Order: sequence, then structure tokens, then C-alpha cells
Amino acid sequence: MSEPVRSTRAAMLLRSFSVQATWNYRTLLGAGFAFVMLPVLRELYGRDRERLREAVARHSAVFNCHPYLVGVAAGAVARLEAEGADPRLIDRFKAAVRGSLGSLGDQLIWAGWRPVCALLALLLLLVGMPWWVVCGAFLIAYNAGHLAARIYAFRLGWEHGTGVAEKLRQPWVAEVQRRIATTGAFLLGVLLPLVAGGRTLALPHPVIAAAAAGLGLLVGLRFGNAVRTPVVLVLVAFVLVGLFMRWQ
Repeated sequence: MSEPVRSTRAAMLLRSFSVQATWNYRTLLGAGFAFVMLPVLRELYGRDRERLREAVARHSAVFNCHPYLVGVAAGAVARLEAEGADPRLIDRFKAAVRGSLGSLGDQLIWAGWRPVCALLALLLLLVGMPWWVVCGAFLIAYNAGHLAARIYAFRLGWEHGTGVAEKLRQPWVAEVQRRIATTGAFLLGVLLPLVAGGRTLALPHPVIAAAAAGLGLLVGLRFGNAVRTPVVLVLVAFVLVGLFMRWQ
């Protein structure tokens, strides 16, 4: 079979943004995955309605992964379909990658990038930025990572096919996790002296600030691949208490 045209792949990428729209307890992301695959299936099997119906039914089966990384699976499966791979091989591939894509996405996004963006927003709030700047900075930073993850995930899956699993085990993935962790640790170290006390913002104490910054760095690094959500929640509580004390 011929390779899907660029517009078909672009349509798949755009559809991946709504992969969770039909999430359900029976097939999880299955129906959404079939929706993502539909452009390439129509291009490949459009003249054979029975094969098209069978392919859509196959891809509507149970499937789950991190929504931002669904492009890895969709891109790889699209290449397999274009190459005329055995449907059983495609099903085995989907079953093999869904768990790893779920855990990788949780580490990179939910426990990594999202808390880092929240820490950045808190830092902007504490240095006196208006609320709309804080919200805008969070949304821009978070969605920059979000869009980059979706686009790169689809490209990775399409270019490497079944070899994408090996690609995800290479050192660059751990390096990305390390960089996110380092960024989170740095932001946490900067934030802790600011929220150490409600009135210390106007009267800085160098020793306390340095100790708090060091503690923040150690706490951030302690959590390995990412700054965990509970740490951010505790920090949010400190920020709210500190702001309340300043306003008294």
C-alpha cells in the first residue's frame, strides 16, 4: 500500500486532541483511538467498505495510554496499516505500548511538566505580577510543552513504527525527565524562601533565605524524575498562608 499523504497525517494529529472525548469504562480510549485512525483508514481502505468497517472495529477495542502521547501509538499503527501488516501484529503492538506510554506520560506531564508550570506561576505571583499575567504565563508555558509533546509523539511513532518502543528506551528520555526535575527543584528552591513567612518578603534574611533555598533544592531533587504533585499542593498552601499574613 502507498504511504498516507501529509494531509492525512495532519488530520490524524488534529484528531488526537479529542481522543478523550468518547472515553468510557468499556473501551477506555478505544473509540477515540479509532476516531484518530479514521483518516488513514479511509485513505487505505476507502474503496473496500467491508475492510474499512473491520479496521475501524479493530481500533475501537480496548486501548488506553496517556492522551498527550497517543500520537506515538497512532503514528506507528498508521505506518503498520500502510505497510499491510497482519492485524494480529498491530493488536499485539498496541497492547505492548499502551502501558509504557501511560506511565511515561504520567512521569513527564502530570508529575513533571504540570507541577513545574504551576511553580513558575506561583513565583510570578509572589514577585507581584498581576493575576492575568500569572494565568497567561501558566497557560502559555504548559501548552507549549503540551503541543510539543503531541507533535513530537506523532512524528516519533510515524517515523519509527514498531521500533518506537526501542526509541523510547534510549537515554534522551531519561535526560528530558532529568531536566524537568532540575527545573522543578530550582523553582522550588527559589520559592521556599519567599513563602517561609508572610512578612519576610519585605524583610529578607540572607541566612534563612539561603537555607530555605538549599532545602528547596534538596526536596526537589529528592523526588527523582519530577516534582510530585503533593509537594506543589503543600507549597500552594504555604503561598496562600503567606499572602494572607501579608494582608493582615
